[in-house]
Amino acid sequence: MSILNLVILVLVGAAALAGVVLALRAAKGSQTGEAQMAALSDAMTRLSDSQAALGGRLSQLGENQATAQTRMGEQLQAQERAVAKLLEERLADVTRRVGENLEKTGAKTGETLAQLQERLALIDAAQKNIAELSRDVVSLQDILSNKQARGAIGQTQMEDLVRNMLPPGAFEFQYTLTNGKRADCVIKLPNPPGLIAIDSKYPHEAFARLVSAKDERERTAAEQSFRTDVLKHIKDIAEKYIIPGETADSAIMFVPAESVFAELHDRFPALVEDGFKRRVYVVSPTTLMATLNTVRAILKDARMREQAHVIQTEIGKMMEDVVRLDKRVGNLGSHFEQARKDIADIQTSTGKIVKRGEAIESIQLEPAEGNGTAVAAPRAQPQRELLQ
Repeated sequence: MSILNLVILVLVGAAALAGVVLALRAAKGSQTGEAQMAALSDAMTRLSDSQAALGGRLSQLGENQATAQTRMGEQLQAQERAVAKLLEERLADVTRRVGENLEKTGAKTGETLAQLQERLALIDAAQKNIAELSRDVVSLQDILSNKQARGAIGQTQMEDLVRNMLPPGAFEFQYTLTNGKRADCVIKLPNPPGLIAIDSKYPHEAFARLVSAKDERERTAAEQSFRTDVLKHIKDIAEKYIIPGETADSAIMFVPAESVFAELHDRFPALVEDGFKRRVYVVSPTTLMATLNTVRAILKDARMREQAHVIQTEIGKMMEDVVRLDKRVGNLGSHFEQARKDIADIQTSTGKIVKRGEAIESIQLEPAEGNGTAVAAPRAQPQRELLQ
């Protein structure tokens, strides 16, 4: 039962009780005792009826309230079931989405981790290469700091270039001249110019100080040291490897570093000019290749000139053979002409013989008079045909 129904019932009971009280008061003021008792009895009766009606209404209200509560409970249960089902569906959907997102996230995380591992592997390989390169650089620095090892590097590079550019027999390594000096390499050209010496030089210390100079004073000192070293090399080559009557009047100074060669021509042109004056030409690996290519062309031309007389002799002999062949061909032509003439004469004779045979075949034999013997009747022949 709801609070509103209880309030209504209380109000109804209070109204009935108030009616009884009013009836009693009215009967008390105007009637006698019997009348009052009758009125009281009537009022009690009405009050009892009212209570009975009120009880019936209360019972009906209780039943209605129970029915309403039952329906409300059923509705609440249905709503609870619907809400629970909806919550289950929503929870299942959220769980599915979360599972899919977790799966996608896990896949992406796996791909990212795989890529990260690949990149880490590449980084490890790069670090190993850098470490190896660092060791190689340190080893190269150690090699360059050693004059003998540095000279061996330049010598090896120069020898490779010469072997690749020139034919065998056109050069010789570690060639000893008549003055007792040994050149790193000599190129054997025909006289003139003769032997051309190549010496490998690498002024590494002075160049390294020049590159690492931090201020003007250090740079000036490094330039002076570099100039002194290069000039000394040029003078040594000019004095040792240029011998009149034995070698050419020039020699080659090979610098196995393009950077040193570029620095020399860019900042020290006076040294290059001094080398020209002393007939010592400074070359780098690139310019040495161009020089050797020119030398190869000179060697080819010289060898062709050496073989020119042989070629001329062979050509003279070939011309004699050609003249002899022409004479023999002429004789053969004469024989062919005589044979053609003889064949023509033979054909003329055979033609005559054939005609005479035909003439013999055309003779007709007639019987002689008296004895029956056949006598040939001569056929008139042209006089010209018989004379042939």
